[in-house]
Amino acid sequence: MTAFDSNMLKVYLVGGTQDVGNDPERFLRDVEAALKAGVTAFQYREKDGSQLSKAATIDMAMRLRKLTHQYYVPYFIDDDEELALKVGADGVHVGQKDQRIEEVIQRAAGKLLIGYSCNTAAEIAKANRLAAVDYVGTGPVFPTNSKGDADPAIGVVQLAQLNAASQHPMVAIGGISRDNLNAVLNTGVAGVAVISMILGSQDITSTVKQMQAAYSN
Repeated sequence: MTAFDSNMLKVYLVGGTQDVGNDPERFLRDVEAALKAGVTAFQYREKDGSQLSKAATIDMAMRLRKLTHQYYVPYFIDDDEELALKVGADGVHVGQKDQRIEEVIQRAAGKLLIGYSCNTAAEIAKANRLAAVDYVGTGPVFPTNSKGDADPAIGVVQLAQLNAASQHPMVAIGGISRDNLNAVLNTGVAGVAVISMILGSQDITSTVKQMQAAYSN
């Protein structure tokens, strides 16, 4: 298991085959381009409209494990600690609607890094009591089309308030684009997680470099 470092949250790519028109080979190419360009973490998230079978999802998870190893990028799997353990991922990300965080901690603490979606003050307060949680993911900051069941957008003011209340490093997610990236970083979050900003980009390398550069502005 990779040791947790909040710098791994800076340019955090999230995605699955559904985010590139259900084209597995294109997905692998795009993820590799992003890894090569310098994303700091990658989360495999096969959801909402994915056409992969369970066997194909496991195969994809294993192929992604090899790619992330090749580029020394921490590898998380969304909502499935058993798959994460099976393929040797570095971590698992747990949503409020997925599994109970206590169960994941019981199975995975000390074996996987644990990210936890927290979008309200009450959820942040609960996360603060869980020492096994490494970071929290918060959003959607802005309206997003990448997740069919996304909660209402919280905006940067609430993001800043939640970040100030959190004892864990926070990664912001949801609707983040070139135009609003600096406003998100100005809230003091440790990083940003994006799907379409990278996977929908005409020039993945350039987009990742621009995201990296935003931290030195």
